[in-house]
Amino acid sequence: KEAFEKELTEKINKAGKQAEYGNLLGDFKTYYTEIRDYALARDLFTEVVLLNTELLQTGYKLVQLEQLYQNKGEQAFTERKNVLYKGIDAFYKDYHAPLDKAVFEQLIALYAQRLPKAFVPSALENLDAASLTNEIYSSSALTNLEGFRKLLEGDTATILANMRQDKGYQLVKSITETYLKLVAPKWEEWNAKIAATQRKYMKAIVELSPKSARIFPDANSTLRVTFGKVKGYKPSDGVYYEPFTTLEGVMEKYIPGDYEFDVPEKLIQLYNAKDFGPYANKQGKMPVAFIATNHTTGGNSGSPALDAEGNLIGCNFDRVWEGTMSDIYYSPEICRNIMVDARYILFVIDKFANAQNIIKELKIITPQTKNKKSKK
Repeated sequence: KEAFEKELTEKINKAGKQAEYGNLLGDFKTYYTEIRDYALARDLFTEVVLLNTELLQTGYKLVQLEQLYQNKGEQAFTERKNVLYKGIDAFYKDYHAPLDKAVFEQLIALYAQRLPKAFVPSALENLDAASLTNEIYSSSALTNLEGFRKLLEGDTATILANMRQDKGYQLVKSITETYLKLVAPKWEEWNAKIAATQRKYMKAIVELSPKSARIFPDANSTLRVTFGKVKGYKPSDGVYYEPFTTLEGVMEKYIPGDYEFDVPEKLIQLYNAKDFGPYANKQGKMPVAFIATNHTTGGNSGSPALDAEGNLIGCNFDRVWEGTMSDIYYSPEICRNIMVDARYILFVIDKFANAQNIIKELKIITPQTKNKKSKK
């Protein structure tokens, strides 16, 4: 980071562009500092309310319905209400209130604890998560299909009155109104400044780089195709990371009961028996992951990794720690993407999960079949 900042500053000074670009890094630091609490609040709202607590998800749909009435009138309200009434059964088909209740109790406590104090809604002040959970899930109509639909029956005034009396709806509305009033506008303001500075930053990079320089674009919201080589790297003096890992490394990190490093008993048995099927490497070890010089970014997780002949050899899922800055500055010396090895995927499907129905559907290419194909 320090080396990159020094290099960019030197380029700006050498080009005599201090007035135009001299404040770039300082502006980034200011804006990211200012947006930090708003970004945290936004992430919490998204994860807890919109994505991971189903009662809050359905309640949010009703909050939007009321907002539609206030902003666009009764006709728009009625049209949306009818769509909700008819379409919500697909959601409740798989809804399980006891599970959602357990998730709600944990996440609503996390929301109140992690949210910056200035953004805590009145409904969550001095929160007793267990008491609030029991109150809502014992009374709210949002916990079942029949209750949800009943809230939407009657004329507009009746529907709004019934919604506002529901404990679940009251909570979602309190959380949402606080978020929309205190968080969303400021997040959008600072994010717009960051976006503008990012455009200016890229303009500087293009202008100050040699004409022969390879400049990697921001690939967000685009189809990304990147290429590279399987290759280890040297992050610091005296340290070198090999490009491949094996199941031995998983077992070295094994910590019983740990949420990150626990290992299923069956996997331990397969490892001890060295029962890797046809998926072991030439040394008899079970490959797990490998790294390469591909330039990846957020959204590449799950991307297929293909060899030169188009065969699936892995699945991208991460970047190495030293290369996480590659969205801003790609360094071929230390930027590596991490892929799970296709052999490990097949091993898990075949030996661990015994999902032979899946194995039978796959065309598995081995070095032997590749060699035969090339001779033909």
